[in-house]
Amino acid sequence: MITIKVVRSSNGKPAKGEKVAIGFSSIFRGITSSEYTDENGEAHFDADPGEGEVYINGSTKYKGSLKGRVVVYI
Repeated sequence: MITIKVVRSSNGKPAKGEKVAIGFSSIFRGITSSEYTDENGEAHFDADPGEGEVYINGSTKYKGSLKGRVVVYI
């Protein structure tokens, strides 16, 4: 499982209701379905770890290793 935690850089608080998806670098893995962040700013994906990108509201906000919990500031 991969958890993406989205935090507002302006105030350090969790960002609720943001649309999040993961795109994996491997050709065979593709892009996950979108999930929305909860009240804690977290979106959960039932996916194995790997390299890729995190998209928030359609824009790339993170590139690199995707495993466990990844914190992304917007």
